[in-house]
Amino acid sequence: MSAKFTIHTPINDFIAEDVRRTGIFEELEIDSCCGGHRTLAVACAEKGIDPEAILSRLMADAPESDPVAVVVEGMDGSLSEAVDHLLETHHKYLKEALPRLADLLDKVVNAHVARHPELTTVQELFGEVRADLEPHLMKEEQVLFPMIKQIESSGGTAEFHCGTLQNPIRVMKAEHERVGMLFERIRATTRNFAMPEDGCQSYQLLLTGLDELEMDTLLHIQKENEILFPQVLAYEENMH
Repeated sequence: MSAKFTIHTPINDFIAEDVRRTGIFEELEIDSCCGGHRTLAVACAEKGIDPEAILSRLMADAPESDPVAVVVEGMDGSLSEAVDHLLETHHKYLKEALPRLADLLDKVVNAHVARHPELTTVQELFGEVRADLEPHLMKEEQVLFPMIKQIESSGGTAEFHCGTLQNPIRVMKAEHERVGMLFERIRATTRNFAMPEDGCQSYQLLLTGLDELEMDTLLHIQKENEILFPQVLAYEENMH
């Protein structure tokens, strides 16, 4: 077991080494996105589980391959290259997945809401996710990401009406936190995306799709919050 990890290590540090550990935290219903600043001990205490046992599992389940490569895939080049990776990978995925899942959710609700009234809550929460994410993507694509590319191409001399990039980044991180909370509520409402006995194929596709949507969005948020944004702020500070 790596000596650098203890039960007093923040959850973010476990995931920063290997994002696939997110699955373990989700299984335990521990918020690893917006609550990632908490230590493993604190998070486990809230759930009434043994942090030493979870620490052992986190380390035992760590893959033998280089874990850092998974986390920083597409994020280990220039700031502009990182932005392009986010656009081509996560933004592109969300623009396809959100309307597709909205249509599928409508279909499942119409067919199953009488026996599963919780679907109404899922539909409302998903609507909030979509209402938050779609303008969020637009703000990144039209405002923040061009500013990041501009500050890099200018060697740090570019000036913006907002002054420092700390301000738009702070807004993006706050929006990330809200989306993470919405996904947590969707997961709780669907009992960790559990398939009901009377569910149909469309119901299963919906649950699988929502699970994948959450996983991709959390990875997307991790790449921005833990890699891109700190690099941008450090670059900006070093250039002044």
